[in-house]
Amino acid sequence: MTTPFPQPDTPLILRGERVELRPATLDDAPGVARAASGDPSTFGYTNVPTDLDGARRYLEVLVHERDAGISYPMVICDIRDSTVVGMTRFLTLRWWYGRDAPDAVEIGGTWLSARVQHTGVNTDAKQLLLAHAFEEWLVERVDFKSDARNARSRTAILRLGATFEGVLRAWQPSYVEGEATRPRDTAMYSILREEWPEIRRRLDVLARHHQR
Repeated sequence: MTTPFPQPDTPLILRGERVELRPATLDDAPGVARAASGDPSTFGYTNVPTDLDGARRYLEVLVHERDAGISYPMVICDIRDSTVVGMTRFLTLRWWYGRDAPDAVEIGGTWLSARVQHTGVNTDAKQLLLAHAFEEWLVERVDFKSDARNARSRTAILRLGATFEGVLRAWQPSYVEGEATRPRDTAMYSILREEWPEIRRRLDVLARHHQR
């Protein structure tokens, strides 16, 4: 079974109305650091680098995960000027039926610069990722997870059309500063393959609303 992630000479690039998603590299450290330099409270419960050195370490981990086939980290770029405005990734891939492409995947690790939050950038990025997962990989489901305390994230996931599946207690480590040795409760959501056509139409409507 081969990894579904494209090799460096054929990078996965997804282009929408507002953003372009491309594979993260170590050279993105300055852009990632700038995108994350705003008010830390706007990132909620997400693990975000706080300076250039932190961005380099952050990207080193993510690039290693990509090379190991664990996840596929992508930078989110403003389509108008190619500046980095956040990050996201495919992760938690599962193979059930012996295909090269995964049968289920998670979309997560997403954060956005404060200046593009609530502008439709998140909707555009998620639509690109979901379309690739369902229409290219033909996955059965896409997962979304959130710290159970993160009301803003949970509302955004529901707005996409995902279904809430419950809270898994002490499911994974907390990303909140000062909670490094504590587990967190995780709210789980999903979108199934048969739900995607209607959700895609819903996201198209949201995208048109943000373009007004």
